[in-house]
Amino acid sequence: MLAPIVAAQDGSRDRRTRSGQARRWSDPAGAARYRGSVPASPRRRRLSAPERARLDLRPRDRVLASVQLADGTLAVASRLALHVLDATTVARTPWADVDHGTLDAPTRTLTVRWVWGATTALTFAEDRASVAFAQTFRERVQQSVIHTTSVPLPGGHRARVALRRDEDGELFSQVIADDSVDLADPQVAALVDAAEDSVRDAAGLPR
Repeated sequence: MLAPIVAAQDGSRDRRTRSGQARRWSDPAGAARYRGSVPASPRRRRLSAPERARLDLRPRDRVLASVQLADGTLAVASRLALHVLDATTVARTPWADVDHGTLDAPTRTLTVRWVWGATTALTFAEDRASVAFAQTFRERVQQSVIHTTSVPLPGGHRARVALRRDEDGELFSQVIADDSVDLADPQVAALVDAAEDSVRDAAGLPR
């Protein structure tokens, strides 16, 4: 099952038009990392009334795909978020908090990477359900990604700056770099900040 939503780890950040938002990382360029063919008519597990009620869908939200996982939990992709339901809890994650996912067809496992760096493995009960759900998952992650740019850094490293859309339709910027990059380094910070400012300027967002 999904780990609860947690605060971003040190070094992560995003910048939004509204104050008080959490800072975090993302790698939207990875959103298309999927393998395997996708059926023309994906199947969807029909949700029971109690299951649908537990989702507590927000206004404008609706269920797009739902599948049973091998461990008995239920994965649901809605317009605004990814939901995983077990017997007692519901983990809800907005799509803008998803970095990317990779489907391993032989094991029917979708590995989800979150923007805070952790990963979760969702293993499906059926082959057809796995590729169908992965297609919807990919489409929703990509829908939240407006633009990405790569930032060359000293030592051959790179960071990425992305413009994304949150579940309320607001645009914000995200930055991601691997563990070998120290964003607190003044030279690195200057390069990343300049790239992020450029992305925000192009979108008409305040710095």
